[in-house]
Amino acid sequence: MKINELIKGFSVFTTNEERAILENMNDIAPLSSFNERERVIIIDLVRKSLITKIVYNNQIMVKKNEL
Repeated sequence: MKINELIKGFSVFTTNEERAILENMNDIAPLSSFNERERVIIIDLVRKSLITKIVYNNQIMVKKNEL
């Protein structure tokens, strides 16, 4: 079995809450613009490498990674 065959079927498990945040996130947004529950979910998505955290002008920004 080749590595290309394995990678095609690879997906990261996401909960309904995580999926909803990913669908609503279209552009770069400051982390402070989200409520506390959404921040916890976003931090989990950063750990799963589905969202990237960027520091810009001493402010933490988040951006959805491309699939």
